[in-house]
Amino acid sequence: MPARAPIPRHIRVLQYSLIILVGLASFAILISPVGLNPTQQTVREGDVAQSTIQSPRDIEYVSEIRTEEARKAAESAVQPVYSSPDPAIARQQIERLRTSLQNITSIRDNPELTTVETRDRLLALSDLRLKPETVDYLIGISDNRWDSVQLEAVRVLEQVMRRAIYEDKVDSAQASISSSVSLTFSEQQTELVTELVQPFVVPNSFFSQDLTDAEKQAARDAVKPIVQTYKSGETIVPVGEIITPADMEAFQQLGILRPGQRWEDMAASGSIVLVFMAFVPLYFYRRPRTVFLNDPKNLIIISLVFVVVLVGARLFAERTLAPYGYPIQAAALLFTALFSSEVGLVFAIPLAILAAFGLPNSSDLMPYYLFSSLMGLFALGPARRFWGFLRAGIAISFTGAATLMAFRIPLITLDWVGIVQYFGVIAFAGFSSASIALLLQYILAQMLGLTTALQLLDISRPDFPLLQFFLRNAPGTYQHSLQVANLAEQAAEKIGADPLLTRVGALFHDIGKALNPNFFIENQVVGSLNTHQDANPEEVAATIIRHVTDGVQLAKKHRLPRRLHDFILEHHGTLITGFQYNQAMEAAGGDVTKVDIEKFRYPGPRPGSRETALLMLSDATEARARAERPADDDAIRALVGNVIQAVQKYNQLDDTLLTLRDLHLITESFVTTLRGTYHPRIQYPKANVPDQDATLTTPKRKNDSH
Repeated sequence: MPARAPIPRHIRVLQYSLIILVGLASFAILISPVGLNPTQQTVREGDVAQSTIQSPRDIEYVSEIRTEEARKAAESAVQPVYSSPDPAIARQQIERLRTSLQNITSIRDNPELTTVETRDRLLALSDLRLKPETVDYLIGISDNRWDSVQLEAVRVLEQVMRRAIYEDKVDSAQASISSSVSLTFSEQQTELVTELVQPFVVPNSFFSQDLTDAEKQAARDAVKPIVQTYKSGETIVPVGEIITPADMEAFQQLGILRPGQRWEDMAASGSIVLVFMAFVPLYFYRRPRTVFLNDPKNLIIISLVFVVVLVGARLFAERTLAPYGYPIQAAALLFTALFSSEVGLVFAIPLAILAAFGLPNSSDLMPYYLFSSLMGLFALGPARRFWGFLRAGIAISFTGAATLMAFRIPLITLDWVGIVQYFGVIAFAGFSSASIALLLQYILAQMLGLTTALQLLDISRPDFPLLQFFLRNAPGTYQHSLQVANLAEQAAEKIGADPLLTRVGALFHDIGKALNPNFFIENQVVGSLNTHQDANPEEVAATIIRHVTDGVQLAKKHRLPRRLHDFILEHHGTLITGFQYNQAMEAAGGDVTKVDIEKFRYPGPRPGSRETALLMLSDATEARARAERPADDDAIRALVGNVIQAVQKYNQLDDTLLTLRDLHLITESFVTTLRGTYHPRIQYPKANVPDQDATLTTPKRKNDSH
């Protein structure tokens, strides 16, 4: 295994610190009320549900509360129980009626009484309440008719008193007397019988508490225990509904209502966080070329995005549809666009799992987050076109829909409207994720000096103003930069570096020469080359070296990404302008003490990445190849080997992660590319070509007679 370049101590401390801080933040998020136990933890009976609460799994249990409610309802339905009609009361009332009838008869038959006296005595009877007109009729009827009335009155009273007459139902019983009188009686006779019987209709059945209690108990005992069932995803309490005792019982049975955090929950959250605290750094430890991890800004951005997206996901987890519309996939797309698909992949996995961990619907939310994020970043690819983000949004939407069809839709009861709503929020998640990632990658790249593929493609277009300025002012240097870009890009692909970044960095590395183009040989007219033989070597060296600082100034003026500044500054590293230094030494007679070598040294720094190291090697190789014009593969290979040895001799590659295998691949790539540029050509002898017009003849038509 190739040796790893040492990581600065302050970077290592920052890495460990951020791992711990993000781990602690993730643990706090998972165990917070919006984490492992959402709103269901804090609801109380009688509260209004702030969100729709669903069952996290299938469950079947005997509901004590619902059973008790049903028993109370059955008990309440029992009517008050009365004792059976007491026949002794009926007999007593019949005897009283007969006595009253006998008194009436004695008064009617008393010859000593006048009609007025008879009438007054009948009205004065205490047991009866006869109307005056009824008394008049009673005095006037015949004895036979009166005997019939007496018999009918006794019969009617007996019939009425056979029925149960409650204390609060006496009036209705008395009102039903007339309907019991024989239809053979006239209306006046019926009225007389009614008035005779009515005072003697009294309650004969009374409320019994014992019988009522026994009936209620029988009703309770007849209710069987109620078994309550919920399917996974089934709504327990819709949003806006009052939480009932039965709902609270369901929460307890499902384990989503607890008085506080259980140690088991905290242990589970801590365990999953520890797994990912080990997973991420261990993965990148096995991938030593992840240079982005050595940049504090990159580490901080990744940490902040991870925590913010995780917090948002847990906050939206309390809703029914919102978790599926939350654009968590934007994090994977953003990491991919800013750094690489590998970075997006490694951070998308823990983010998707932690965001859904411990939630009631984690069985479908977790694969939804995970699969859609992975498919989105794979569809995005190198993020070099707007179409890539659109493609990623489509991939997220279709993957999310397929995942829910597999893990959620079969487990819940939905109508077509519900299914359309789910697919709608999934489509929103896909395209909002792509939009957010596209916007944030521009903002973060500008604010933090990060370089994205879209930026690089935009500034590498030939019509980019700085390249147009470069081409017009220094066409020779521009062509040299194109050749260097080809060399470096091909080699970057071979060793797994960033080809696009390498190519664009190579295009702009000599941009500073455009401010003083005629000073450099590649921009001078053929036949009038100025080798600066007569100039002061120190002044010439200073002018040559100044193209580095001039290039940085132009890069800042045209707002080139800061990453490209490294290519301008590092493509000569801390080497010296050898030709001018040798001139100075010759003028000094070889006395080292008379020449300040630092005046001939480029400001540097040395290349700090594989991409800038490739530029240094490509720049030197192309310049020497253009000067020496090697004739065959051996000459090209020797030239490339000499360049690499010279760069290594002066320790210019010490801060990069290039290995011996990389240098071998770079050599082969340079040889292959230069072979296509400096391949031998056949020297054809000059041929005497006759005049084309003289050799042309007009064909004679078959039927032409001229």
